[in-house]
Amino acid sequence: MNSIDWMVLVGTLSFIVGYGAWKNRTSASISDYLKGGNSARWWTIGLSVMATQASAITFLSTPGQAFHDGMGFVQFYFGLPFAVIIICLFFIPIYHKLKVFTAYEYLEQRFDQRTRTLTALLFLVQRGLAAGITIYAPAIILSVALGWPLKPLILLIGCIVIFYTVIGGTAAVNVTQKQQMFIIFAGMIIAFGYIINSFPEQIGFTKALEIAGQTGKLDIIDFSFDPNSRYTFWSGITGGLFLALSYFGTDQSQVQRYLSGKSIKESQMGLIMNGFLKVPMQFFILLVGVMVFVFYQFETTPLHFNPTAVETVRNSEQANAYTSLEEQHRLTQNKRHELLDDPILNQDALQAIKALDREEREQRAKAKELILAADANQGTNDKDYVFISFILGYLPEGLIGLLLAVILSAAMSSTASELNALAATTTVDLYQRNRNGKSESHYVNASKLFTLLWGGIAILFASFGSLVENLIQLVNIIGSIFYGTILGVFLVGFFAHQIKGKAVFWAAVISEILIIYIFTQDWVGFLWLNAIGAILTFLMAFGLQYLFKEK
Repeated sequence: MNSIDWMVLVGTLSFIVGYGAWKNRTSASISDYLKGGNSARWWTIGLSVMATQASAITFLSTPGQAFHDGMGFVQFYFGLPFAVIIICLFFIPIYHKLKVFTAYEYLEQRFDQRTRTLTALLFLVQRGLAAGITIYAPAIILSVALGWPLKPLILLIGCIVIFYTVIGGTAAVNVTQKQQMFIIFAGMIIAFGYIINSFPEQIGFTKALEIAGQTGKLDIIDFSFDPNSRYTFWSGITGGLFLALSYFGTDQSQVQRYLSGKSIKESQMGLIMNGFLKVPMQFFILLVGVMVFVFYQFETTPLHFNPTAVETVRNSEQANAYTSLEEQHRLTQNKRHELLDDPILNQDALQAIKALDREEREQRAKAKELILAADANQGTNDKDYVFISFILGYLPEGLIGLLLAVILSAAMSSTASELNALAATTTVDLYQRNRNGKSESHYVNASKLFTLLWGGIAILFASFGSLVENLIQLVNIIGSIFYGTILGVFLVGFFAHQIKGKAVFWAAVISEILIIYIFTQDWVGFLWLNAIGAILTFLMAFGLQYLFKEK
């Protein structure tokens, strides 16, 4: 990075943080602080909801996911539009009618205090973990790629987010997220255009798609019924539906975004905006990753993208074997370059490129085996490093700073929403519930204190985190373990009026235990846990209601 990149990066982030904190520096009441005074318009809500979900992990991991595995990950979001419609019809009207601060307040009115407390605690556990990951994810990748020290970077990201979230609450989060989404969209579109423009003269966008298609990168839909397959049409339309229902309908980090709306209509329109733009946005981000893959067909790519893992194997007894494998990898790439130098790519050439892609996949798999042989504790998944490697290696001055601003903006936007929601849930569902009758300023100060506390916990967790699998998958796995049970409780509340608090409470406890057991046994892909957890909770509540004969 040079001085221009630093100016773009620091200037962009300073403006976003400074404006957000200054614009919303006073909050007279708990409603102002946690619901933004119910002043948000639908486009603010829509962008805020998108920014909350689109963390740095999205922009670091998703292109790498597409580089390695193609566009199939987009199936994960197929259930989202349907979930949004259901939430707009049933969830939002109830939340607004009851004037709740958190989704879990509704559960005490519908069931009892312990059901509310249980679901609030489940949320705090899973979202508290996720907040640590959303800080850790960009920090570990930027640390490795740029050579910056990890823990100071984690502390810097965490403290910036805590600063404006503590000062301005929900309103500050909403305002900064609008600016962050503008930077994110602009940066990704510019990067996409630069990639296309960097192809050799004989390779246009259509030919690039043809190359990607021959190597399977454009295989979008998988209609197989394999329950162990993580991304299929059926897992997306069912498991993805239940995950989206729980995330957007019961996760306070999202609910808090549309509870700040001026009216039911504004909240509904904002959520619908997100529901129908999210799939195209993810499709586009995946397409950026596919275009990076095509770009690398004309360049010399590393055998493994994680520099730490490569350094580990080079300093081990596996160094000679790894060097030999790198030479084989270079020969494979040279053969591909010779084929691609031909301005007329016929079907025979495209088939040969497809065979070379399979050969390269095998070489990358062997590289991972050598890395593990060198150090069994070293992470071998390098998907998270593909896009940042491309940014640092090939983008021009200024654009590097802009893309790093995109990554850090995304990290801040999602983390701010999480801290804001964690503080709201802790204040309203736990603290205020047991310390009633205090002044408005007391609860505002308590919310600020809890924001600071959860920010510290997130930084602490991030400081001791470790890179496990693809980071975007890790966040979704953590959510899937808890979301199904929480959603099941809400579905019982909305649609099964004969079921009372005791039955649904124990149904939720048993369901969560079973979901954790199913996950540890690896019986199904994680997306299915959302549907299984919700259905288990719903059905067991009926059985337990009959058993308890609760009136």
